[in-house]
Amino acid sequence: MGGGYLGEAGDFLINTVTQLYAALVLLRFLLQAVRADFRNPFAEAVVRLTTPALRPLRRVIPGWRGLDLAALVLMVAVLALGQLLQSWLLGKTPTLNGLLVTAIGQALDLTLTVYIFVFLLLAVLSLVAPGYTPLGALLHRLSEPLLAPLRPLLPPVAGLDFTPLVAIIGLQLLRILIVFPMLDLGRTMLS
Repeated sequence: MGGGYLGEAGDFLINTVTQLYAALVLLRFLLQAVRADFRNPFAEAVVRLTTPALRPLRRVIPGWRGLDLAALVLMVAVLALGQLLQSWLLGKTPTLNGLLVTAIGQALDLTLTVYIFVFLLLAVLSLVAPGYTPLGALLHRLSEPLLAPLRPLLPPVAGLDFTPLVAIIGLQLLRILIVFPMLDLGRTMLS
């Protein structure tokens, strides 16, 4: 198929659908890892959307220490499938190693990006809807494992908690120093 508007539209659609579904699967993994309340309406929606694909995988891939390894495998598989379809759309036949390295790099990038959005959404929610909200409760639960170790190092200044800002800076540095080189390596291995 190659270039042109149709090729770009197909590339966009494949990338959007695979990234969104992989993000849902990642959220399910993270919510289980932090022992979130699955009676929360947002958590229920994530479970409802990811269970059909995860159920058969769980028969083959067991959990480990409370972590849902099937969700991680599904996330990487969805990202690899998306990369495979995008390569085919461009008329290329990718290598398996290239697909795996790229998919794992995308999974890491997605994880860091999700956490950056969690911190930004928490900041917006604290301004717009202070107090308890179902979404805020989930976001707090997700953010605590990353923010709790930073809080003793950076106490509040004038009542403001700067740990989310420090965490965002750290996550962005990880993207630049680890994820981007990994994605570049995977892309060179694809063709």
